[in-house]
Amino acid sequence: MSFRFALLLACLLPAAAGAGEIALSKRLSGYEMMSRETRSIQDDDATNPGMLWVLDGEALWAKKSGGADKSCADCHGDAQKSMKGVAARYPAFDPARRRPLTLEQRINACRVDHQKAAPFAYESKELLALSAYVARQSRGMAINPKIDAKTKPFLEAGRETFHRRQGQLNLSCSLCHDDNWGRKLAGSIIPQAHPTGYPIYRLEWQTLGSLGRRLRGCAFGIRAQVPDFGSEELVDLELYLMWRARGMKLEAPGVRP
Repeated sequence: MSFRFALLLACLLPAAAGAGEIALSKRLSGYEMMSRETRSIQDDDATNPGMLWVLDGEALWAKKSGGADKSCADCHGDAQKSMKGVAARYPAFDPARRRPLTLEQRINACRVDHQKAAPFAYESKELLALSAYVARQSRGMAINPKIDAKTKPFLEAGRETFHRRQGQLNLSCSLCHDDNWGRKLAGSIIPQAHPTGYPIYRLEWQTLGSLGRRLRGCAFGIRAQVPDFGSEELVDLELYLMWRARGMKLEAPGVRP
């Protein structure tokens, strides 16, 4: 059976029942749908490969950079205190830019605005490392992006993207992750798409990656136009996904198959 045909069978045909959004009481992290062996890799910091990026991020936190010759620590001090709970609130609205920013975008904004340094490239080792280090400080805390009059339009834009059919396969995110979670696609269990562990080390990638990378991979898989890293569409979708996972515990850095 071809991947395309399997995808159609798993996601398109059973969707006629229209399961809709997952009830808060029935939400599951991808962690809960993994094998015991994979869960054990995430659980132990000595075996979790994402911790290698966390250690690199800790070094970058203290490193002075840019024309201002400042480090993250110069402004924010001890990350274990100042960054506690921060990642659980992103994407967050930035008044200067008049729209939400992801955690990666906030890190780059700080580099440009305060360190007078060039932004890190998306998916670069440095940006992933700092993102993982900051996110690690919120491990175990409830995801809680702020939704108010300023962020509501962006949340709704992300919701629309999640439910919109697109690509040559004419599929939406919701057809797989709301209507058919728990089923198998090409031998893998379809998760509910709650971004509780990002940045995540995927065994498939053999490296750490951002939520943006995962979303772009899904767009490629359904043969849709792949949005650019940091695009408004991706940021709005990330905001919706984090809101959808509200109250669930942050696991970063997570491990997935």
